[in-house]
Amino acid sequence: MRARDVSIPMTTVTEDMPARQAVTLLAGQDLPGLIVVDDRGRPLTVLAGTQVLRMALPSYCQDDPALARVIDEAAADVILRGIGDRTVANLLPRNRPELPAVSADATLLEVASVMARSNVPLVAVVDDHRVMTGAITLDGLLDRTMGT
Repeated sequence: MRARDVSIPMTTVTEDMPARQAVTLLAGQDLPGLIVVDDRGRPLTVLAGTQVLRMALPSYCQDDPALARVIDEAAADVILRGIGDRTVANLLPRNRPELPAVSADATLLEVASVMARSNVPLVAVVDDHRVMTGAITLDGLLDRTMGT
């Protein structure tokens, strides 16, 4: 089985997209992250959901998770307020991780290797011109390899 056989279409984001819009996509599609592409559809990096949380949460909640209890559930929208008017580019780490991408001909073992090495549960599938044709999530990969 090849990457093309398990890849799925996935909404992508650009660096200049408002972060709030990206968070809405992330949550609405139940994804582990989003693939950031350039204006030609070539993937640049992955914006992991955990990176969104790092940028959105007040620093005192990250320093000591017990302090997060001071925010009641009714005020949980503080997470989105923490993003403010930032863009996707503002949410990306300074040292961008290696782009987890594979060719459509990659085997599932190759996909798993790239995923494990990059420590990102999302891999872009690209054509010969490095344009994204789909993506593979960790869940999708495990479903296929486990036969479910």
